[in-house]
Amino acid sequence: MTRTRKALALTVALAMSHTAGLQAAHAGMIATDAVAAQVTQAEAQSRRANVLATLNRADVAEALAAKGVDMQAARERIASLSDAEVVALADQLDHAPAGASDVLGVIVFIFLVLLVTDILGLTKVFPFTRSVR
Repeated sequence: MTRTRKALALTVALAMSHTAGLQAAHAGMIATDAVAAQVTQAEAQSRRANVLATLNRADVAEALAAKGVDMQAARERIASLSDAEVVALADQLDHAPAGASDVLGVIVFIFLVLLVTDILGLTKVFPFTRSVR
């Protein structure tokens, strides 16, 4: 009996010594609007950096200088934009075509539509297609 009690006491003592160093974590509630504001601010800062990086590119700087735009004034104006205006400007830069108009893309799209309709048997525009019907 005493041997069992000693073994049990030793096991309990080891278990207690291992759990003595553990601490419980306490989590607090964070308001959704606080998180949203922080994310929006971080996004605006990264977008502002992207716009400034685009402005600092050599080809953009040359094109703006050719139009008579002072680069320092442009940087100051970008710095003075609100977060919403910077996000809108960055979206416009992301979606703007890189060169001239997108005529080639429209032509390829029309070709693919006609090709698919030929294959489906709805039209017969191209002689090299065979209808699935």
